[in-house]
Amino acid sequence: MKIGICPGSFDPVTMGHLDIISRSRKIFDHVIVAVMINPAKKTLFTVEERIDLLKRATADMENVEVVGFAGLLAEYARQRGATAVVKGLRAVTDFEYEFQQALTNKKLNPDMETLFMTTNSEHMFLSSSIVKQIAMFGGDISNFVPECILEDVKKRICEDQLLIGQK
Repeated sequence: MKIGICPGSFDPVTMGHLDIISRSRKIFDHVIVAVMINPAKKTLFTVEERIDLLKRATADMENVEVVGFAGLLAEYARQRGATAVVKGLRAVTDFEYEFQQALTNKKLNPDMETLFMTTNSEHMFLSSSIVKQIAMFGGDISNFVPECILEDVKKRICEDQLLIGQK
């Protein structure tokens, strides 16, 4: 069985993320969506919430598994028997960082490949940060996140704004 991993913070999951996950399903028998746990990174959603949002957004994708993950990606891939990591690229600026990560992962796990997949052109500009910023200012994010999680994202961003206003 060919296993691929799509890692990320997914804070929140966007249509661009779903595009990469969905297309990865055509290449691999099983796709692990690894929600990265990084205590140093401030996220809007907890890891449990991000996993829940992703599970709902990928509910119709049979060969997709959503898990939380902490530690070295190269080691996690080895443990899970994954042969490749799939990374979505929006622009040339993404490539430099991802290329460095790919080379490092290859050193740590020579059996693992990194596949770079360009995001569908209609989602090239999209990032979780942009989605959060648009929502913070009351903009419409309905074209940027899956419908099944839209209200959760809007509600959390409103709550976050209220908390910031109280400081």
